[in-house]
Amino acid sequence: MFTEAALLESRSLRSGLSRHVHALDKVKALVLLPDGLHVTTRMVADYFEVSEEVVRQLSSRHRAELHSNGMFTLRGADLQRFKRDILSRYSVQGYPQPRSNLVLFPRRAVLNIAMLLRDSDVARRVRTYLLDTEAGARDAARGTTGNSVCSSLDRHVEEVAVRAATGAVTGVVAEAVERAVAPVVAQLGELNARMARQTEVVCAMSVRLADVGDDLADLRRRAGAPRRDRRRR
Repeated sequence: MFTEAALLESRSLRSGLSRHVHALDKVKALVLLPDGLHVTTRMVADYFEVSEEVVRQLSSRHRAELHSNGMFTLRGADLQRFKRDILSRYSVQGYPQPRSNLVLFPRRAVLNIAMLLRDSDVARRVRTYLLDTEAGARDAARGTTGNSVCSSLDRHVEEVAVRAATGAVTGVVAEAVERAVAPVVAQLGELNARMARQTEVVCAMSVRLADVGDDLADLRRRAGAPRRDRRRR
């Protein structure tokens, strides 16, 4: 089973769980802007019961990851249109008044924050729900298929994730890759051996055909010589 420490440290694990956006409302209702899609930095902070500065710092440290999950920044004319069309309908304690830019988070990015934010009880509860849900899904899949190969792969993935949290991922990945590639390497070696044998056969056939060609040419020369002699007589 994946651990919370592994989830906090492994971007690949977070990516694999980012589809479970329903976990947010299972723990606490997430209030959205009137567009029904996004929340602001302040709203993210309110949801996780932390300060806006904590959310800003976390967003800055993990900007690329959060952008891949939909976080974006509005500026200029786009920001003015959003303020007019969306924020003007925001009725909770007056709508936020961004001056030069506004960072927006869809549910997927908010869930990403939950998997990164250490000092929040709400975030910890979301992580617990995610891990329990994923563990239940894996157990159900193993029970349904009874596939020992999949079970073994799950164990390898979990081992990689846990060791990644302690900085020991390089050796584990190398071992996992070596185990996965070994059968392919063996098959390639066998294929190369077969191709070498076939090449030898083709070469032998080419030599034999060349010999046959020489023999035919010699026969033609021998068969043609008497006919030329008869014509001269």
